[in-house]
Amino acid sequence: MDIDLSVFLRRVARGRNGSEHLQRHEAAMVLAELLSPGADQLQLGAFLIAERMKGESSEELAGFVDAARRHIKGFGESRAPQGAVDMPCYAGKRRAAPVHLVAALQARDAGIPVVLHGLEHIAGRLSAWQAVQTAGVCRAGTLDEGLRVLLSDGIVYMDLADICPPLFALTALRPRLGVRTFSHTVARLLNPLQCEGQLNGVFHTPYVALTAQVNVLLEQTRSLVFMGAEGDPELYADRQKLLAAQQCNEKASLSFSDAHCALYPREVGGSPEELLQHFTALRNDRMDVREKATLKRMAEAFVFASSGKLPHDWIQDE
Repeated sequence: MDIDLSVFLRRVARGRNGSEHLQRHEAAMVLAELLSPGADQLQLGAFLIAERMKGESSEELAGFVDAARRHIKGFGESRAPQGAVDMPCYAGKRRAAPVHLVAALQARDAGIPVVLHGLEHIAGRLSAWQAVQTAGVCRAGTLDEGLRVLLSDGIVYMDLADICPPLFALTALRPRLGVRTFSHTVARLLNPLQCEGQLNGVFHTPYVALTAQVNVLLEQTRSLVFMGAEGDPELYADRQKLLAAQQCNEKASLSFSDAHCALYPREVGGSPEELLQHFTALRNDRMDVREKATLKRMAEAFVFASSGKLPHDWIQDE
C-alpha cells in the first residue's frame, strides 16, 4: 500500500512543542512502508531521527512491533511451550562478564525453556551469541527451527539478522546516524516465539514504565522490566533502581535491597576476549560475592517470568 510518508513526517518532526505521537495503526503503517525494499532512504533517516528527538509513545512502539513481526516468517505459527522465557540481548557487555547468560543456562537446567535473541556482533562488546556458543547453545535461523531446538535443548539463540532482516538493517544504521534509534527497542519487544514470560533490560530510566506499557498493549502474558546492567537483561543485585512487573493488564513497581552491598566490587572493563574468559570462569562457579548475588537475583527473575511467582523478599511498592 502506497502512503504519503511526508504527512506523517510533518506530524512527528515539528519540534518539542509541535510534534505529535502517531496512533498504533499509523505507526505500524509507516514502519511497514519504511521496511519495504523500495523505501525512500531520506525519509527513513528523517523518521528515525524525528522519533528519537520526540520520544516514542507506547502506542507507537506497539505499532512498530506489529510491523516488524509481519516481516518474521512464520510469526504466530511456532510458539514456545508453557513457562518459556524470552530474553532479548541487544546491548552486549564491556564492563563485566554476562552473569545473566549464566543464569539463562542454569534456568535451562532447572527446566525453564529459554529463548535468546540479539545481534551476533556488537562493536567493542561481548555479544550474547559470542558467549553462549561457547557453552554449546545452538543457533537457529528460522522460528520453526528455533522451536525444534528449544524443545530438544531447552535453550536456543536466534539472531535478528536471520529472523527479521529489515529490522536488523535499521539497527545497522547506528554508525551512520550517530545514535541508536527505536529499532533496538522494537527488537527487544519482538518475542519471536511468543514466550509466556519475558525479561526486558533497558538502559534509560523512562523506558522501564514505557516498556511495561507496551507489553500490556502487545498482550504479553508476563514480563519483568528493569534497568539492566549495561542495557542487557541483567539485574543489579546490589543497587537495583527500577523494577516493574507486568502481568496481562496489571503493572506493579517492585524493589529489593541487599544488606551486603558494601562487599560488592566495582565493575571493571575488559576486552570481549577477556570477558569471554571470565564468562567461562562464571560457568565453572568461580564467582565473587557480587556475581553470586546477581546470579541469585536472576534465578528469581527467571522463576517469576516463567511462573508469575514473586520471590518472598521482592517488595511490591505502593
